[in-house]
Amino acid sequence: MSNLRFVQGVRVMNWGMKNRLSQIMGRHDDGRCVMLAVDHGYFLGPTEGLENPREVISPLLPFTDSIMLTRGILRTSVRPESCVPVVLRVSGGSSIIGEDLSKEAVIASIEDAIRLNASCLAVSVFIGSKYEHQTLTNLARLVDEGERYGIPILAVTAVGREMARDSRYLGLSCRIAAEFGAHIVKTYYCNDFDTVVRSCPVPLVIAGGKKLDEKDALKLAHDAISSGASGVDMGRNIWQSKTPVSMIKAVRSIVHEGLDVEGACSTFIHQPTKANVTTKLQK
Repeated sequence: MSNLRFVQGVRVMNWGMKNRLSQIMGRHDDGRCVMLAVDHGYFLGPTEGLENPREVISPLLPFTDSIMLTRGILRTSVRPESCVPVVLRVSGGSSIIGEDLSKEAVIASIEDAIRLNASCLAVSVFIGSKYEHQTLTNLARLVDEGERYGIPILAVTAVGREMARDSRYLGLSCRIAAEFGAHIVKTYYCNDFDTVVRSCPVPLVIAGGKKLDEKDALKLAHDAISSGASGVDMGRNIWQSKTPVSMIKAVRSIVHEGLDVEGACSTFIHQPTKANVTTKLQK
């Protein structure tokens, strides 16, 4: 049976769409995924822990199911021999010091995404923000182009400073993204997250958010998966960890192997060694 059996509507997708979606969601029998998020620089610049993307990405690639990043970092920091599926960030246009982070446009063409062999395209939507309409029309246009060329779209339900990350708001945001045609939605975990899952007909992938203590980050992953999430897309909680490789292995053990938090911590989280710390010596 196809590993995409967990994805509603997969039977009506064309072959290219199924193939690319299977690279993201269907590499394991559980239909779940671990994404590595390294796209933060598109609005934050040289984020702490991600100052040199190539040094950070290289030791983590063997342990992620896909990597989410911009075309600039893909071209400069990932070897073209890599077989890890690419989730290409294609929305942006505002910085952390700009007027409003929600003022985004589509910043990469579908033709360039195809040249880069992207398996999925990521676009942010800001429900309830000043630029809600603009970001939703960005999503709609990308869905049209994705359907034309067989490339799935991941909608990121970005949350403004004024918005509460509760089940009512996130349920609204995720459902709207799915209604607009997104094939996967990235969102935040919250209390009563199972209600968000039930009201969204496409897979939900959980954002890691701000840096947490390792055990708390693993609990976030465990609680999300237990509540019905189809995967996690973590960045800062992996590459800002003192032991990034051990941390991503621990996350994988929860998502794909069913370990609990204590089991993942005791198995993978330990003192830094040359094998699990990303340093400037690793090139």
